[in-house]
Amino acid sequence: MSMNNKQRWMGGVVLLGGGVLLAALLLKGNEEIEQDNTQATITHPIPKTQSTPKTAQPAQDGEMVSLQPLAVDVETEKRLLEEQRRSREKAVAEQEARAADFLKMQQEAEAAAARKAAEEYAAINARRNAAQESSDNIPPELNEDDKAKAQRLAEEKRKADEKKKAEQLKSDQQKTDAEKKLAEEKRKAEADKNAAEEKRKADADKKAVEEKRKADADKKAAEEKRKAEADKKAAEEKRKAEAEKKAADEKKRKAEADKKAEAEKARELMENGDKKWMVQVALAANQANADAVVSKLRAKGYKVTTSPTSKGIRIMVGPSKDRDTADAARKKITSDESLGMKSAWVIDWVPLDQR
Repeated sequence: MSMNNKQRWMGGVVLLGGGVLLAALLLKGNEEIEQDNTQATITHPIPKTQSTPKTAQPAQDGEMVSLQPLAVDVETEKRLLEEQRRSREKAVAEQEARAADFLKMQQEAEAAAARKAAEEYAAINARRNAAQESSDNIPPELNEDDKAKAQRLAEEKRKADEKKKAEQLKSDQQKTDAEKKLAEEKRKAEADKNAAEEKRKADADKKAVEEKRKADADKKAAEEKRKAEADKKAAEEKRKAEAEKKAADEKKRKAEADKKAEAEKARELMENGDKKWMVQVALAANQANADAVVSKLRAKGYKVTTSPTSKGIRIMVGPSKDRDTADAARKKITSDESLGMKSAWVIDWVPLDQR
């Protein structure tokens, strides 16, 4: 085996081993992500609204039994989503780190292979130059063979370069695919995060709407209660006012009835009761004038009686047992010039205590 073939073979082995290692790392990263998700699902199952039955059927061989919680807890669901997101991000970060380590190892291996190839090429050229210097007398046909060999080596080098370029393109394509896969997983993680955030926001909006509806209902109930209490109070006040008005009307009616009965009684006494005839001599405007007239009459020996009225103080002389006696007293008073009372008249009078 020539030195060039050996170098090409070693380079191919290095590239093939690097591809196998990269594929193994990618597969292992996917398995670890799936395993983390499976463990997160088993450790923290998604809550369900239905309660867990008291008895459950026994699990088959190889199946996994997960117990469900009794009730939905929004905080628990948020915590589970956050743990899943952190686990996914951690797995992606670890996979990116492994990919970076692999690329670094591959680049170091390629650099070592290129360095070794350069050293071998330098050694070959050194030996070729030495052989050329020691074989100046070689026949032309042998020189032609060396030229053909040189062409063959150049062609092999060109093919090795093309193969190396193809393998580099393949490595770049694998790297691009790995980056695309990582980007897709990152996008999926972001989408899950956005979905969880939207769900949290929707739950918060729903809770706010429910609280507002409850507040409006409470406000409406309080307003209706206040209105009912106001109506009740107004009805009570109206009833009380009507009762007071009715009591006032009753009192007024009773007072009017009493007044009417009193007037009727006085009229009856005046018409049918014991009458006492009096001679009214004056109607004084005030008590001082009345006292002056009373003094003059009593000085003459007359029996004087006063009675207050709405128009003044009535001054009377008497009483007499009959009208004739009272009329004789009236004439005597009016004829007495010292008294100066020309307008006396006889009345039938009933005392207040007898009315």
